[in-house]
Amino acid sequence: MAEELIIEAGKAEKNYWKDLWRYRELFYILSLRDIKVRYKQTVLGVLWSVLRPLITMIVFTLIFSKVAKLPAAGSAPYAIMVYVGMLPWQFFANAISEASNSLIGNTNLISKVYFPRLIIPTASVITSMIDFLIAFFLMLLLCLFYQYLPGWQIIFLPLFLLLAFTLAIGIGLWITALNVKYRDFRYIVPFIVQFGLYVSPVGFSTSVIPEKYRLLFYLNPMVGVIDGFRWSLLNGEPALNVESLLISVLISLLFLWMGITKFRKMEKSFADII
Repeated sequence: MAEELIIEAGKAEKNYWKDLWRYRELFYILSLRDIKVRYKQTVLGVLWSVLRPLITMIVFTLIFSKVAKLPAAGSAPYAIMVYVGMLPWQFFANAISEASNSLIGNTNLISKVYFPRLIIPTASVITSMIDFLIAFFLMLLLCLFYQYLPGWQIIFLPLFLLLAFTLAIGIGLWITALNVKYRDFRYIVPFIVQFGLYVSPVGFSTSVIPEKYRLLFYLNPMVGVIDGFRWSLLNGEPALNVESLLISVLISLLFLWMGITKFRKMEKSFADII
């Protein structure tokens, strides 16, 4: 028997988080739809999930290792160090890019049917996990090629992935809400993603940053995430920086709070503005 949904005046706020659970199947439906259409009518299809981090890894390895002569993190080959840094960055970049346009891409659904709008951008972030899993499988192949296998620290990888997810969903919700009202953000987001790639330790190790600039560098929350991934997958090399990790956790939680607050504040007007 299908459930009946009764919307009572003044009780929408109280039942909002219960409605998220009641509409949990919508998460699966939207995520599955996004997965099916993401690479539809493309020649290479899901291979783009492999080619993007792979090509970036090759370019960064050539520039930072061969040209700039920067050292690798520990005993890991430079290519693997770069690729491990690309894993969380690609997930983060894909997540906020997809989430920022998710509401605009579902205009008809938002204007006609009631459901917690928070589901749409969250489903977009979850969909980005598929690209991450594909890229992670390629990393395992690279490790076999270089005969370099992760150590016991890999068991902590889900925690750093959760941190990346928290940061992505927080920033994603905040930008999504703003993008509905100010469409300029569709042009700003790609610039932020491109700029962030070069100020995050993707193509280089955090150890090359001068000591006097470290604290400022740590204010980029992706630093702690990327360093955490490398610690987990590169046999604990370099050693995990607790200060950087704590700053990343605090900033990620702050963005999550800001994102949810901003999204919920503007949610009631989405159908009218869009």
